Amino acid sequence: FRAPPAPAEALSSGGVDVVGLANNPSLDYGGEALADMLPRLRALGIETVGAGADGVAARAPVIVVRQGLRVAFLAYVDVPVEGRLGFDTRSWEAGPEKPGLAWAVPGDMQFDIASARLKSDVVVVLLHFGLEGQSQFTHHQQDLAHTAVDAGAALVLGAHSHVLQPVEWYNGGLIAYSLGNLVFDGFAPPATYSALFAATLTPAGVVDYAIVPVMVDRGLP
Repeated sequence: FRAPPAPAEALSSGGVDVVGLANNPSLDYGGEALADMLPRLRALGIETVGAGADGVAARAPVIVVRQGLRVAFLAYVDVPVEGRLGFDTRSWEAGPEKPGLAWAVPGDMQFDIASARLKSDVVVVLLHFGLEGQSQFTHHQQDLAHTAVDAGAALVLGAHSHVLQPVEWYNGGLIAYSLGNLVFDGFAPPATYSALFAATLTPAGVVDYAIVPVMVDRGLP
């Protein structure tokens, strides 16, 4: 996937503050394209998580302050080898002096979330995981999401399946396993049935949430 730079301005004018880049298309055009994208987004006031110039940058949190509440965001990816192409997304995992993505290694997640919790009031984790086209989350998805909550995340937001998956309360945290599609063409039902997700956050965690139904019509919500 590749897009011209102009849509970044649409994200900014639409009120997007943080984007997760830990996903299987982020390095489709290599580290050079990633390095081009990051400053373009930040120049528009959009913070990024889940990808960076090395492993430290990819796993670093972004902290957003709203109404005095410090919200830390982290993002990770864990998707299977693509059967049709045989491509292993984990080959894009960031490392020392290697640009790339934050892979959802449970021990790394636990350390990052606990560290972010010390700097914030609440932690939100974005997980790009699971199987495309599956409306039910896998045991592996559940294990990763539970790991995030047990480590201190108040909210876990999932992506990758392109269809909606269940929402689960677990150990005082809230998990939305997949929010489906929003701006994405080339799909037919049920992938065109989606939702906007809103959560009310406090220092105690998620106190309320709402789901607004969305239909994606020719790529537009």
